[in-house]
Amino acid sequence: MSQTSYLFTSESVSEGHPDKVCDRISDTIVDLFLAADPASRVACETLATTNKIILAGEVRGPSSVTHELMEEKVRQAVKDIGYEQDGFHWQTAGVDILLHEQSTDIAMGVDASGNKDEGAGDQGIMFGYACTETDALMPAPIHYSHEILRRMAEARHAGTVKGLGPDSKSQVTLRYENGKPVKATSVVVSTQHDADLSQDQVHALVLPFIRETLPAGWVDDDTVYYINPTGRFVIGGPDGDCGLTGRKIIVDTYGGAAPHGGGAFSGKDPTKVDRSAAYAARWVAKNVVAAGLADKCTIQVSYAIGVSHPLSIFVETYGTGRVDEAKLSKVISENIDLSPRGIRTRLALSNPIYARTAAYGHFGRQPDDTGGFTWEKLDLVDDLKSALA
Repeated sequence: MSQTSYLFTSESVSEGHPDKVCDRISDTIVDLFLAADPASRVACETLATTNKIILAGEVRGPSSVTHELMEEKVRQAVKDIGYEQDGFHWQTAGVDILLHEQSTDIAMGVDASGNKDEGAGDQGIMFGYACTETDALMPAPIHYSHEILRRMAEARHAGTVKGLGPDSKSQVTLRYENGKPVKATSVVVSTQHDADLSQDQVHALVLPFIRETLPAGWVDDDTVYYINPTGRFVIGGPDGDCGLTGRKIIVDTYGGAAPHGGGAFSGKDPTKVDRSAAYAARWVAKNVVAAGLADKCTIQVSYAIGVSHPLSIFVETYGTGRVDEAKLSKVISENIDLSPRGIRTRLALSNPIYARTAAYGHFGRQPDDTGGFTWEKLDLVDDLKSALA
C-alpha cells in the first residue's frame, strides 16, 4: 500500500552551478550546429574548472561551424550566465575544442536510406511523467525548487538585487497529506555572494524569494530555513567545483518523483532518443493528465539503436487512472508516432532551441514563440479523448 502522508524533497541548481555551466555550453554547441544545418549530428561533452573549458565529443555538420565560431559562442554563454571572476571569466578562460567527426558506424545505423527509416541513435529506456500537483502538471517539490532559483537569477540579471553570484542551489521539502502537498517543512538555499556581505545580509536577500514563490499557507512559523548553512559561499562556479555535462539528470526532470532512464539531455541533437524520446514521453504523459484520464501518469518507452520504432510502451497511472492502462498504452502506440523521425517532426526538435533548456528544468516550462518547449503543449488532449471514446 502506498503512503498517503509523508515528506518528499527535491533540489534544483542555478544556471551558474558548474554542471549547469557545462550543460549550457554543450547545448549552445547543439544550437550552433542546428542553426547552420538542421540535419547536424552533435554529441558534445563539456568540462569546466578554474579558468578552463574543454569540449569533447562527436559532430557531423557544415564546415561553416568553425572552432573559432564555437569558442565565440562558448564565451558568450559564460558571459550571459554572469561569470567575470578571477578564477572563471568569460574573456580569460582557456577554451580547448576536441570535437571530431561522428563514427560512420553510428551514422549508418541512425540515418535513413533506401527503404530504411531513421533509427534511434542509441538503445535505452526513457520516462515521462505528469501529475496534478501544480498548474504546470509537475511535482511540486522540483517545481518550486526551480522557481526560487529562477526568480533569484532574474533579479540578479536585472540588477534589482546586488551582491548575489551566479552559483546557487535550492532544496524544498514538502509535507504530503492524503497524497497532496500541503506545507513546506524546510527550504534550503545556498547562494554565492560578494565577500563583503554578512550571512544576515544574505539571509535577508534570499528569504523574500522563498516566501513569494511558495503558495499561500505553505510557509508558517514551523518552516525551517537553511540559507547558506556552511556560513560562507564566495568562491563558486567552476572555480570552486569542477563541472561536467549531464550530471544533473534528476534536477533536469522530476526531482526524483518519477523514474529516470539514466540518459542525460544536454549536448545531444534530437536523433539521440535519450533526449527526444524523454521529451516525447513527457508530452504524452502531460496530455494524458490534462485530458483528465489520470491524476498521475508515467510513460516508459524503449528503443534499440538503428531501429525506428519503440520496442515497448508502458503506462502507469498509480491507481488514479480513469481508463484501463493497457487500453491507454494501445491507443498511444496506435495513434502517436514515437519513432525518432516522428518525434522530431511533430515536436519540431531540429530547431536551435536547446540552450534555454539547460537550467531550471526541461519540463514544466511554457512553450515559447520561437519554438521552444513544444513538448509542453496540450495538443494531444482531444486526440486521446477521441481515440478512447
